[in-house]
Amino acid sequence: MKNIFFKFPFHFDETKLAEDLSKCLKIQWPEHFNQQDFEGSWTSISLRSASGRESDISAHYTEQAYINTPVLQECHYFREIIESFQCEKEAVRLLSLAAGSVIKEHTDAHAGYEFGFFRIHIPIQTVPDVSFKVGGYELPMKSGECWYADFHLPHSVENRSKTNRVHLIMDCKRNEWSDELFGKAGYDFEEERKKNEIPAETKLQMIEELSGIDTEGARNLIAQLKKEIAQTS
Repeated sequence: MKNIFFKFPFHFDETKLAEDLSKCLKIQWPEHFNQQDFEGSWTSISLRSASGRESDISAHYTEQAYINTPVLQECHYFREIIESFQCEKEAVRLLSLAAGSVIKEHTDAHAGYEFGFFRIHIPIQTVPDVSFKVGGYELPMKSGECWYADFHLPHSVENRSKTNRVHLIMDCKRNEWSDELFGKAGYDFEEERKKNEIPAETKLQMIEELSGIDTEGARNLIAQLKKEIAQTS
Protein backbone atom coordinates (compact mmCIF):
# COMPACT_ATOMS: atom_id res chain seq x y z
CA MET A 1 0.00 0.00 0.00
CA LYS A 2 2.96 2.35 0.61
CA ASN A 3 3.41 3.09 -3.08
CA ILE A 4 -0.28 3.45 -3.96
CA PHE A 5 -0.72 6.85 -2.29
CA PHE A 6 0.65 9.10 0.44
CA LYS A 7 0.47 12.66 1.75
CA PHE A 8 3.63 14.77 1.71
CA PRO A 9 4.70 16.32 5.03
CA PHE A 10 4.05 19.93 4.03
CA HIS A 11 1.03 22.19 3.69
CA PHE A 12 0.16 25.08 1.37
CA ASP A 13 -1.58 28.31 2.40
CA GLU A 14 -5.32 27.81 1.89
CA THR A 15 -6.07 31.54 1.69
CA LYS A 16 -3.46 32.13 -1.02
CA LEU A 17 -4.69 29.08 -2.95
CA ALA A 18 -8.24 30.45 -2.85
CA GLU A 19 -7.08 33.90 -3.97
CA ASP A 20 -5.37 32.51 -7.07
CA LEU A 21 -8.34 30.26 -7.78
CA SER A 22 -10.64 33.30 -7.80
CA LYS A 23 -8.52 34.83 -10.59
CA CYS A 24 -8.86 31.66 -12.66
CA LEU A 25 -12.63 31.51 -12.22
CA LYS A 26 -12.95 34.68 -14.32
CA ILE A 27 -12.28 32.69 -17.51
CA GLN A 28 -14.30 29.87 -19.05
CA TRP A 29 -13.45 26.30 -18.02
CA PRO A 30 -14.11 23.67 -20.73
CA GLU A 31 -15.59 20.29 -19.89
CA HIS A 32 -13.11 17.43 -19.52
CA PHE A 33 -12.39 15.68 -22.83
CA ASN A 34 -13.07 12.15 -21.47
CA GLN A 35 -16.84 12.50 -21.65
CA GLN A 36 -17.44 8.79 -20.97
CA ASP A 37 -15.54 8.95 -17.67
CA PHE A 38 -17.89 11.19 -15.69
CA GLU A 39 -21.49 12.06 -14.89
CA GLY A 40 -22.51 15.66 -14.20
CA SER A 41 -19.92 18.38 -14.78
CA TRP A 42 -16.12 18.04 -14.70
CA THR A 43 -14.31 21.13 -15.97
CA SER A 44 -10.70 22.25 -16.19
CA ILE A 45 -8.25 24.93 -17.26
CA SER A 46 -4.51 24.64 -17.81
CA LEU A 47 -1.80 26.60 -16.02
CA ARG A 48 0.76 24.80 -18.21
CA SER A 49 -0.10 23.14 -21.51
CA ALA A 50 1.57 21.91 -24.70
CA SER A 51 0.06 24.76 -26.72
CA GLY A 52 0.23 27.47 -24.06
CA ARG A 53 -3.57 27.86 -24.09
CA GLU A 54 -5.70 27.62 -20.95
CA SER A 55 -8.34 25.66 -22.86
CA ASP A 56 -5.83 22.96 -23.89
CA ILE A 57 -6.41 20.53 -21.02
CA SER A 58 -4.82 17.40 -22.52
CA ALA A 59 -2.20 15.75 -20.34
CA HIS A 60 0.60 13.19 -20.68
CA TYR A 61 -0.01 12.46 -24.34
CA THR A 62 2.65 14.44 -26.19
CA GLU A 63 6.43 14.80 -26.44
CA GLN A 64 5.99 18.52 -27.06
CA ALA A 65 7.39 20.86 -24.39
CA TYR A 66 4.83 22.30 -21.97
CA ILE A 67 4.71 26.05 -21.37
CA ASN A 68 2.97 28.38 -18.94
CA THR A 69 -0.42 29.77 -19.95
CA PRO A 70 -1.30 33.48 -19.64
CA VAL A 71 -3.48 33.02 -16.55
CA LEU A 72 -0.56 31.54 -14.59
CA GLN A 73 1.26 34.87 -14.88
CA GLU A 74 -1.46 36.38 -12.67
CA CYS A 75 -1.34 33.57 -10.10
CA HIS A 76 1.78 34.24 -8.06
CA TYR A 77 1.17 31.59 -5.41
CA PHE A 78 0.43 28.87 -7.97
CA ARG A 79 3.70 29.78 -9.71
CA GLU A 80 5.56 29.61 -6.41
CA ILE A 81 4.20 26.11 -5.75
CA ILE A 82 4.98 24.86 -9.25
CA GLU A 83 8.52 26.23 -9.15
CA SER A 84 9.15 24.63 -5.76
CA PHE A 85 9.05 21.21 -7.44
CA GLN A 86 12.60 20.86 -8.76
CA CYS A 87 11.80 18.61 -11.69
CA GLU A 88 10.42 18.87 -15.20
CA LYS A 89 6.73 19.75 -15.22
CA GLU A 90 4.33 18.70 -17.95
CA ALA A 91 0.63 19.62 -17.74
CA VAL A 92 -0.48 21.65 -14.73
CA ARG A 93 -4.22 22.07 -14.43
CA LEU A 94 -7.08 23.08 -12.20
CA LEU A 95 -9.89 20.52 -12.25
CA SER A 96 -13.34 21.17 -10.83
CA LEU A 97 -15.88 18.44 -10.11
CA ALA A 98 -19.30 20.03 -9.67
CA ALA A 99 -21.58 19.28 -6.74
CA GLY A 100 -23.37 15.96 -7.21
CA SER A 101 -21.02 14.87 -10.01
CA VAL A 102 -19.08 11.62 -10.33
CA ILE A 103 -15.82 10.63 -12.02
CA LYS A 104 -16.32 6.98 -12.89
CA GLU A 105 -13.68 4.40 -12.08
CA HIS A 106 -10.98 4.42 -14.75
CA THR A 107 -7.20 4.17 -15.14
CA ASP A 108 -4.60 6.58 -16.54
CA ALA A 109 -1.98 4.51 -18.35
CA HIS A 110 1.54 4.75 -16.87
CA ALA A 111 0.55 7.60 -14.52
CA GLY A 112 2.64 6.19 -11.67
CA TYR A 113 6.09 6.78 -10.21
CA GLU A 114 7.51 3.44 -11.38
CA PHE A 115 6.99 4.67 -14.97
CA GLY A 116 9.13 7.79 -14.44
CA PHE A 117 6.08 10.02 -14.02
CA PHE A 118 4.10 11.34 -11.07
CA ARG A 119 0.87 13.28 -10.61
CA ILE A 120 0.47 15.60 -7.63
CA HIS A 121 -2.91 16.64 -6.21
CA ILE A 122 -3.29 19.78 -4.09
CA PRO A 123 -6.92 20.23 -2.95
CA ILE A 124 -7.98 23.89 -2.99
CA GLN A 125 -11.69 23.56 -2.40
CA THR A 126 -12.99 20.32 -0.91
CA VAL A 127 -15.11 18.91 1.93
CA PRO A 128 -15.41 15.53 3.71
CA ASP A 129 -18.42 14.63 1.52
CA VAL A 130 -16.05 14.13 -1.44
CA SER A 131 -15.02 10.48 -1.86
CA PHE A 132 -11.71 9.94 -3.68
CA LYS A 133 -10.64 6.31 -4.16
CA VAL A 134 -7.44 4.89 -5.67
CA GLY A 135 -6.74 1.16 -5.89
CA GLY A 136 -9.72 0.49 -3.61
CA TYR A 137 -8.47 2.85 -0.86
CA GLU A 138 -10.15 6.06 0.28
CA LEU A 139 -7.88 9.14 0.24
CA PRO A 140 -8.96 11.64 2.95
CA MET A 141 -7.69 14.75 1.16
CA LYS A 142 -8.05 18.17 2.81
CA SER A 143 -7.54 21.69 1.46
CA GLY A 144 -3.90 22.80 1.33
CA GLU A 145 -2.49 19.28 1.55
CA CYS A 146 -0.25 17.72 -1.10
CA TRP A 147 -0.82 14.13 -2.24
CA TYR A 148 0.70 11.57 -4.60
CA ALA A 149 -1.27 8.60 -5.91
CA ASP A 150 -0.61 5.92 -8.50
CA PHE A 151 -3.27 6.77 -11.08
CA HIS A 152 -2.21 3.84 -13.24
CA LEU A 153 -4.50 1.99 -10.82
CA PRO A 154 -8.31 2.18 -10.94
CA HIS A 155 -9.57 5.40 -9.33
CA SER A 156 -12.82 7.31 -8.97
CA VAL A 157 -14.26 10.44 -7.34
CA GLU A 158 -17.76 11.17 -6.07
CA ASN A 159 -18.74 14.67 -4.99
CA ARG A 160 -21.68 14.19 -2.63
CA SER A 161 -21.44 17.77 -1.36
CA LYS A 162 -23.25 20.95 -2.41
CA THR A 163 -20.06 22.74 -3.52
CA ASN A 164 -17.60 22.23 -6.36
CA ARG A 165 -14.42 20.29 -5.58
CA VAL A 166 -11.32 21.95 -7.08
CA HIS A 167 -7.78 20.53 -7.16
CA LEU A 168 -4.48 21.86 -8.49
CA ILE A 169 -2.93 18.93 -10.38
CA MET A 170 0.69 18.77 -11.54
CA ASP A 171 2.16 16.18 -13.88
CA CYS A 172 5.90 15.82 -13.29
CA LYS A 173 8.85 13.77 -14.49
CA ARG A 174 10.84 11.71 -12.02
CA ASN A 175 14.43 12.70 -11.21
CA GLU A 176 16.95 12.49 -8.34
CA TRP A 177 15.28 15.36 -6.49
CA SER A 178 11.88 13.65 -6.64
CA ASP A 179 13.42 10.32 -5.58
CA GLU A 180 14.66 12.02 -2.41
CA LEU A 181 11.28 13.69 -1.85
CA PHE A 182 9.40 10.40 -2.32
CA GLY A 183 11.84 8.50 -0.12
CA LYS A 184 11.28 10.92 2.77
CA ALA A 185 7.52 10.55 2.29
CA GLY A 186 7.73 6.76 2.63
CA TYR A 187 7.92 5.50 -0.95
CA ASP A 188 9.29 1.94 -0.95
CA PHE A 189 11.93 1.68 -3.68
CA GLU A 190 12.66 -1.95 -2.82
CA GLU A 191 9.00 -2.82 -3.41
CA GLU A 192 9.21 -1.05 -6.77
CA ARG A 193 12.38 -2.96 -7.69
CA LYS A 194 10.83 -6.32 -6.85
CA LYS A 195 7.67 -5.47 -8.79
CA ASN A 196 9.67 -4.61 -11.91
CA GLU A 197 12.23 -7.39 -11.60
CA ILE A 198 12.49 -9.79 -14.54
CA PRO A 199 12.07 -13.44 -13.39
CA ALA A 200 15.22 -15.60 -13.55
CA GLU A 201 13.49 -17.99 -15.97
CA THR A 202 12.90 -15.13 -18.41
CA LYS A 203 16.52 -14.00 -18.08
CA LEU A 204 17.72 -17.52 -18.93
CA GLN A 205 15.55 -17.49 -22.05
CA MET A 206 17.00 -14.10 -23.00
CA ILE A 207 20.54 -15.46 -22.56
CA GLU A 208 19.74 -18.43 -24.80
CA GLU A 209 18.39 -16.16 -27.55
CA LEU A 210 21.28 -13.69 -27.24
CA SER A 211 23.83 -16.50 -27.48
CA GLY A 212 23.13 -16.74 -31.20
CA ILE A 213 24.02 -13.06 -31.73
CA ASP A 214 27.76 -12.50 -32.13
CA THR A 215 28.07 -8.84 -31.15
CA GLU A 216 29.77 -7.02 -28.29
CA GLY A 217 26.43 -5.60 -27.14
CA ALA A 218 24.86 -9.06 -26.94
CA ARG A 219 27.87 -10.45 -25.05
CA ASN A 220 27.76 -7.56 -22.56
CA LEU A 221 24.03 -8.06 -21.98
CA ILE A 222 24.54 -11.81 -21.44
CA ALA A 223 27.23 -11.05 -18.87
CA GLN A 224 24.93 -8.58 -17.08
CA LEU A 225 22.02 -11.05 -17.03
CA LYS A 226 24.25 -13.84 -15.67
CA LYS A 227 25.51 -11.48 -12.96
CA GLU A 228 21.94 -10.58 -11.94
CA ILE A 229 20.94 -14.26 -11.79
CA ALA A 230 23.97 -15.07 -9.61
CA GLN A 231 23.15 -12.22 -7.21
CA THR A 232 19.61 -13.49 -6.62
CA SER A 233 20.36 -17.23 -6.47
